[in-house]
Amino acid sequence: MNLATILTESARRSSERTALKLDDAEVTYARLDDASARVARLLSDRGVTAGDRVGIMLPNVPYFAGCYYGVLRAGGVVVPMNVLLKEREVAFYLGDSQAKLLFAWHQFADAAEKGAAEAGAECVLVKPGEFEQLLAGVEPEPEVAERGEDDTAVILYTSGTTGKPKGAELTHRNLSRNVEVVNGMFGFGEDTVTLGALPLFHSFGQTCALNATIRAGGCVTFIPRFDAAKALEIIERDKVRVFEGVPTMYAGMLHVEDRERYDTSTLRLCVSGGAAMPAEVLRGFEDAFGCKLLEGYGLSETSPVASFNHPDRERKVGSIGTPIEGVEMKVVDDKGNEVPQGEVGEIVIRGHNVMKGYWNRPEATAEAIDRDGWFRTGDMARVDEDGYFFIVDRKKEMIIRGGYNVYPREIEEVIYEHPAVREAAVIGIPHPELGEEVGAAIGLKPDVDVTEAELRDFVKGRVAAYKYPRQVWFVDELPKGPTGKILKREIKAPVEATR
Repeated sequence: MNLATILTESARRSSERTALKLDDAEVTYARLDDASARVARLLSDRGVTAGDRVGIMLPNVPYFAGCYYGVLRAGGVVVPMNVLLKEREVAFYLGDSQAKLLFAWHQFADAAEKGAAEAGAECVLVKPGEFEQLLAGVEPEPEVAERGEDDTAVILYTSGTTGKPKGAELTHRNLSRNVEVVNGMFGFGEDTVTLGALPLFHSFGQTCALNATIRAGGCVTFIPRFDAAKALEIIERDKVRVFEGVPTMYAGMLHVEDRERYDTSTLRLCVSGGAAMPAEVLRGFEDAFGCKLLEGYGLSETSPVASFNHPDRERKVGSIGTPIEGVEMKVVDDKGNEVPQGEVGEIVIRGHNVMKGYWNRPEATAEAIDRDGWFRTGDMARVDEDGYFFIVDRKKEMIIRGGYNVYPREIEEVIYEHPAVREAAVIGIPHPELGEEVGAAIGLKPDVDVTEAELRDFVKGRVAAYKYPRQVWFVDELPKGPTGKILKREIKAPVEATR
């Protein structure tokens, strides 16, 4: 088994079909297959053998796919990296994974080359024109290296909210099976055109956009850096059928001033993941674009898809749906006992999607996955009578105010109901008597007139007295990660709110 065969098999079936697109540039399956074969030979010529790690630090451009499938084709292990990493971070990723080589985008050469040198890895810069010349100088590798289903295909480094990032080892079976299930659920085919807006160094973009579309023989049209108006332009231009994004992308598209002028009628499926989707954003997007939006759930450690609101079943707003085929999920207490229906507990997952473990971190692996194969997610949820899961919040983000548990997600849902709110995040603020106080950082829509007190009272009238945010402050923009997910750990309450 080798994940790279999803490309080689599609290339055999549909060699002249367009696999990748970036504005006016188009890459056929035959060209992508040839590029991956030349990358594989280039790697073997430079001493990369089966099981060796290779970093890929490229944006959402066709070169990413050529390098990605080339590394896999050579039997190597892909280590995807954010192009915005600094020298110290590049050195950590490459050093921790013991990578032999790094493919890096030419515009980030300084950090890439210095970090690679520090880690003892070779750095190959990818620059349009020059990279093609480099590949033209090597013969394509016709064969795909044989790998076992439990061999590692990709090491995805988690965001590292606690301590240094950990590398989740995803096997060829983990990723291949997740792609198969996603394709089955979404009904991908050769006519599928997917907007490649999600970062490819992230598991959501890799599995659900790139790999799923390539396996189906469809086309991925890239947007290297997300811009809501540009996304609508591409949807109209390329007749995009599938859009996958995080909630902030949907909110951004919803708030494009002249969105009505774009023809988005070809959209048939919109998928949200990566963070909880506010119900008001979901309803607003569906009303504006006339397209069904389905929410799913997963983590880097689960390849990533674990549950979904399946297209052929009832969709419940606010729910992450039910487990996908071949995956089990349940909600447990601190001792690992399943909690009664409707009560809040931690989600645990078992199935073909759960990672092999954390790279060179046996203790962290043992802490995350128990003897029976259940992976502890750190996400708090409840299950209804139909088996649908509803995320309440991250275990670590739960606020304990005077002994009462406050789940930020619940309060954020209420805040989003206010017509003036564009984005919001609820966090805990240290309090000398209560332990923590509830605070809300809010970004407003343009040209609205509302006060902090009005928003506080709006929430106060809709939730229990201990839950509403006593501290409310406005921000121009909330801090976000590379996928557009709001980073609560980087939100700092103003000094007056912490007194």
